[in-house]
Amino acid sequence: MCGIVGAIAQRPVSAILLEGLKRLEYRGYDSAGIALLDPNGQLHRLRALGKVSRLEKAIQTKPIDGFIGIAHTRWATHGEPSTENAHPHICGERCAIVHNGIIENHETLRREQMAAGHRFTSQTDTEVVVHAIHDELAAGHSLTEAVRSTTARLDGAYALGVIDSQDPRRLLAARQGSPLVIGVGFQEYFIASDVFALLPVTNRFIFLEEGDLAELRCDGLQIWNLHGEPVERGIRQSSVAANAAERGEYRHFMQKEIFEQPRAVADTLEGRLGVSRVLPEAFGIDAEAVMSATKAVTIVACGTSYHAGLVAKYWIESLVGLHCDIEVASEYRYRKHVVLPDSLFVTVSQSGETADTLAALRIAKELGYMTTLAICNVPESSLVRESELVLLTHAGPEIGVASTKAFTTQLVALLLLTINLARYHGMDADAEASAVALLRSLPKQMEKALALDDRISELAEGFVEKHHTLFLGRGEQYPIAMEGALKLKEISYIHAEAYPAGELKHGPLALIDEDMPVVAVAPNNALLEKLKSNLEEVRARGGQLVVFADDQVAMQEEPDISVIRLPQTDDLIDPLIFTLPLQLLAYHVAVLKGTDVDQPRNLAKSVTVE
Repeated sequence: MCGIVGAIAQRPVSAILLEGLKRLEYRGYDSAGIALLDPNGQLHRLRALGKVSRLEKAIQTKPIDGFIGIAHTRWATHGEPSTENAHPHICGERCAIVHNGIIENHETLRREQMAAGHRFTSQTDTEVVVHAIHDELAAGHSLTEAVRSTTARLDGAYALGVIDSQDPRRLLAARQGSPLVIGVGFQEYFIASDVFALLPVTNRFIFLEEGDLAELRCDGLQIWNLHGEPVERGIRQSSVAANAAERGEYRHFMQKEIFEQPRAVADTLEGRLGVSRVLPEAFGIDAEAVMSATKAVTIVACGTSYHAGLVAKYWIESLVGLHCDIEVASEYRYRKHVVLPDSLFVTVSQSGETADTLAALRIAKELGYMTTLAICNVPESSLVRESELVLLTHAGPEIGVASTKAFTTQLVALLLLTINLARYHGMDADAEASAVALLRSLPKQMEKALALDDRISELAEGFVEKHHTLFLGRGEQYPIAMEGALKLKEISYIHAEAYPAGELKHGPLALIDEDMPVVAVAPNNALLEKLKSNLEEVRARGGQLVVFADDQVAMQEEPDISVIRLPQTDDLIDPLIFTLPLQLLAYHVAVLKGTDVDQPRNLAKSVTVE
């Protein structure tokens, strides 16, 4: 994987393809490439290790263009990052393909193809696909027939873009387990793994479904479903602006997205709150009947979204009184499950294309859950389309690989769900009205927390030479500590881990010394005194403490303890407020260390493979 762009038009498309790749850079990648058919039908390919800018310079040095082409940014899964492993892959100087996903039976196909005389030039699983298509073409089949026959032999996940030098009037696209969208223009069509890639040329999109095969021509489009039957897929108009993925005045996308959170949270709340209650209609048709009938909740997610689910478990069990499981999607897929009666199955994903979360949703549909609810940022995503109820976070495009506003808007969405469930399980009208008032206060409270930016920037200097950091929290702040540790390790490459503060004496105290900062999250709640005792354990062993505490916490700065004061809020929304300074800390440490903040090494934004 990571990013696909393709085009067939009555105008040169290389600039369109390059711009599309640039707009997909946020997904993370290690190489880039492009293949075009020139007006004479000759296939040209250029690939470059590293950034898209290197590919662009290569094209400037050796200009190529044409009216049909495909391009790709690769994030290595099979084979090291190298020019040879970069996409597109070609066979016989005739056909070229780009591919997202993983071909699970590639080793079997490779052995067969090597025995038949094919020479492999890469370590990728993708190369077996282009050889298989070439064999079908050499046997006299059309490009459409060749792709259909080849995909029938593939096990695993794929999104494919395919061109053939002997048939320059067609661009083929296929999708199974990995997202692919068609952009619709005037007598021109485009493909991409993400709508953002195509916004400069169109805002009209067709979202391919599982097993779809599409043939794109300047004069029309044909789509077949998994069973080979011609189908029509509706055209959707995107409301995302073409300039939504620009940094503006900010140095990095991550910095921009951190400071966008008050607005993003306000957008998440918009239209979801009545005067004194959460509107059940926000979750979709029949949501009220579902919420009142729910007797248990299962939340499934990955990474940052999993941390949001962990916070929601505290909320649901304490405020609603229902049993709530939270599961890592990649683990949920591979074990047996006991589904409690009348259980609501909730998936949480920024992109809505996370492979493990999608697979878990599909499994859950066979297990007898009452219904499924997706909390997601992308309305056109697979997760949204395949779920019965949906709550969109409205965070807007998140370009930085390390999630910030997606996380806080997920927390808000989960809190909306919690309050709505609580209404049907014992929460009285006054309590709900108080919770709604707290939700309305969130944007302003978040702005106050972000005002600590300069103080946290200074604090970050003490982390630059460190190699390890421990994060501590108690109760629903423990998942926030986990998220803080994840942010620091993702973008600064400092090893960081989080522990429930009460677990210090069960192992982590052995690591404490003056070279490992300990970051603690300390709101003024019922667990504060317990947390203070845990922090004294750190100080007694020479540890350096950084404590994020609200205004009412009695704690003084000393040589071995830095205290950063946050505005006092309420236990219910504390997780959202205390998230922000941890994001800022990670950001400023990464900037001081000179790492690639928006595209950290080895990571991809949308994980569409296992």
